[in-house]
Amino acid sequence: MVIDTNNYYPQRDGVFDELEDGSSTTGELLQKHLSEARVVKGFNNIWSEHLASLARPAGSADRSALPIAGDDAAAKQAVTEFFDSLGFDTVDAGPLAENWRAQRDTPVYVRPYGAYGVLPGTPASAQVVREALAAAKPAVA
Repeated sequence: MVIDTNNYYPQRDGVFDELEDGSSTTGELLQKHLSEARVVKGFNNIWSEHLASLARPAGSADRSALPIAGDDAAAKQAVTEFFDSLGFDTVDAGPLAENWRAQRDTPVYVRPYGAYGVLPGTPASAQVVREALAAAKPAVA
């Protein structure tokens, strides 16, 4: 199993036509390259420092959630358990084809957890993450 933490920045990564035209997602591309792996998209929408400052025990009223996406139910369950052990709930965003909803420049990218570079951050509940995922609009038509 692989947790895909990638975010596509064409100015840094070069231009990938299938990402530009929306015919694929970063998670789908990684799955294609790692065909034997079970890829789950996760950790890509939160600033790394907020991972440390926003972790909370299970059941905490101010526990944050992180979105995941993947095509394998068992792999998503394993990632959910791993995130739980780190102090985060998960919100299933669906298959890898839907991981664009948590990419850069979407409502769930960094902002729900507070400003980039500012600690300690703001807890983002599962409901906040679900709403942000639902509000995402494709970058291409």
